[in-house]
Amino acid sequence: MIRSMTGYGRAQEVLDGLDITVEIKSVNHRYFEFSARTPRAYGFLDEKIKSYLQSRVNRGKVDVYVAVESLDTVEAQVDINDTLAAGYVKALRELSQRYQLPDDVTVSTIAGYHDIFTVRKTPENEERIWAAVGQVLSKAVDDFIAMREVEGARMAEDVRARGADILEKVAFVEQRSPETVAAYRAKLEARLKEVLADKTLDERMILNEAAIFADKTAVAEETIRLRSHISQLYSMLEGGSPIGRKLDFLVQEINRETNTIGSKAQDVEIARVVVDVKAEIEKIREQIQNIE
Repeated sequence: MIRSMTGYGRAQEVLDGLDITVEIKSVNHRYFEFSARTPRAYGFLDEKIKSYLQSRVNRGKVDVYVAVESLDTVEAQVDINDTLAAGYVKALRELSQRYQLPDDVTVSTIAGYHDIFTVRKTPENEERIWAAVGQVLSKAVDDFIAMREVEGARMAEDVRARGADILEKVAFVEQRSPETVAAYRAKLEARLKEVLADKTLDERMILNEAAIFADKTAVAEETIRLRSHISQLYSMLEGGSPIGRKLDFLVQEINRETNTIGSKAQDVEIARVVVDVKAEIEKIREQIQNIE
């Protein structure tokens, strides 16, 4: 199924004594780009999350937010840097004596200097944490991909509709092109009659000039290729693999054939249709920029 590169997913669950929240959002990007915000103590999760996302997401700038709160009491030991604490006490008392200030150094005063304390928690089991976070991440990614697919379906439908509109305009060009040759021949014959007056017209010359004009303005090859490209476009939209880059190339080819028709067809009506087709191509291009 076609996916947009824009999406959002969220999951929250309590597992194995951990309250875990995972949020994922993405916008379009030429390649896969990843960034994560995880709690400082759980930085080891970043690479695991990235690896998992790469297995399920191909393109887009993906931002992941992870919150992990332990609901269990975690044993911790607080160590005191006695040398540093003694230095603070000595400095404060010297300050008191030097400036004749009250010596009111207390435990609370020293406790304000956080660098004298070191907190050591019991090491956490990384595999246990990843097992829990991975479950919540999987649900968030499911939600995220579902939103991408819904948006992708809308985009695919819009592209199909524009492709159908282009085919209608191609049919007009195919019908109109032979008419321009007939009109050119009629104008050429009328002009020659006016110039030559009573003289006999050389029918072979008229046929030759008309043939040259027809060859210069023939767009049958281009319209055939356009139809083929639109058919490929439809086929790609029915596929399930990432197609954004392939679609981008195909749209370039559609635009190239349209430009060729515009440069060859010496007809006002066809020129107007070419302008309309190019407008549709540009709208398709805008859509596929956000397809994975």
